[in-house]
Amino acid sequence: MTRLLLRTAVATALALGTLGPALPATASSSSGGVQTVRVPDGDPRKRSLAPRTTEPFSLLGVTWDDPDAVLDGTARVRTRSRESGAWSAWRPLDTDVRPPETGPDGTRAGVRGSTQPLWTGPSDGVQVRVSGTRLPEGLRVELIDPGSGPAPVVHTVERGAAEPAPGPLAAERPAVTARSTWGADESLVKDPPTYTGATKAMFVHHTAGTNDYACSESASIVRGVFLYHVRSNGWNDIGYHFLVDKCGTLFEGRAGGIDKPVLGAHAYGFNTATSSVSVLGDHSAAAVNPAVRESVAKVAAWKLGLHQLDPTGTVELTAGADNGKYKLGEKVTMHRIPGHRDGYPTECPGQHLYDDLPEIRTLAGNAGKPAEPAEPTAPEPAEPWDEDALAG
Repeated sequence: MTRLLLRTAVATALALGTLGPALPATASSSSGGVQTVRVPDGDPRKRSLAPRTTEPFSLLGVTWDDPDAVLDGTARVRTRSRESGAWSAWRPLDTDVRPPETGPDGTRAGVRGSTQPLWTGPSDGVQVRVSGTRLPEGLRVELIDPGSGPAPVVHTVERGAAEPAPGPLAAERPAVTARSTWGADESLVKDPPTYTGATKAMFVHHTAGTNDYACSESASIVRGVFLYHVRSNGWNDIGYHFLVDKCGTLFEGRAGGIDKPVLGAHAYGFNTATSSVSVLGDHSAAAVNPAVRESVAKVAAWKLGLHQLDPTGTVELTAGADNGKYKLGEKVTMHRIPGHRDGYPTECPGQHLYDDLPEIRTLAGNAGKPAEPAEPTAPEPAEPWDEDALAG
């Protein structure tokens, strides 16, 4: 009965002209869980996509042709719930992004500029409004269906053979959910990982988007981000080395070995010899809970401890690109656990998470310290012998 009412409502909306047509084959494609919908050209300062029916999706973003172009304005979306048929309120997309890596062939060819993705939950309709001083060409809406993924299995990444021996600053490795567990489609990763020098710092990010998700959906969100980075952005793999949800669960990000210095795509100008962890959600306005702080601290302490680095210290890094904040070759002193904004002109990882970084550094520093031996306790005074009781 509910489905019948929903179909009737959609048909009525189409007749009244309040809902755009279902996506025609010429306007979209569906491959590997991604639909692409071109936003019609028009006013260079304002473009929109009328509300329309789509194939199922749960995550979306907006991309454009030139990876170096900036969307200097706003992008807002609303989506229709598959469950209720109701349209959401208008939600902004984070446009504070610049692609931090080349494509699978080592060039910028095939790489697209983009907003951050937004987790919407199961949806089957979308409407988009984009405005700015001069909008990039080739605007597209990317609709990601992460699928159901593999059956839940409790196992973590195995310890790598190349992991350095424990030292004074070594920290215990936290449990990390493997790529096979969250359902990475390894056939989409065309090139092997690139390795850099020893990891010197661990950048902290947030994925932006929404905090309105259940932790049971976290693996789907990670799959969605993976598909968005690979199929929509044109990158070789997911950009982050680790991701963590609001329950503190850690996920393996970019392939190549969590104990190895894999080149990431997370901090334009500072990807070399750094690692990254991104918190699922938006912490511009929302506070960060203790589980997230502890997980970020643990993975940072472990990763930096592999190279005997104090997570409470600082490091001098060299900018690998002109990124709008620093010039190519500029020497920059940062914390060993910096926020994304410390290396790039962005609000990431959100003000609340950024304000928590001093506490996270302290937690990470404590995680790398050996446990202090317990203070010896004085023995309890012996009870006097009661010869009568013994004799009795």
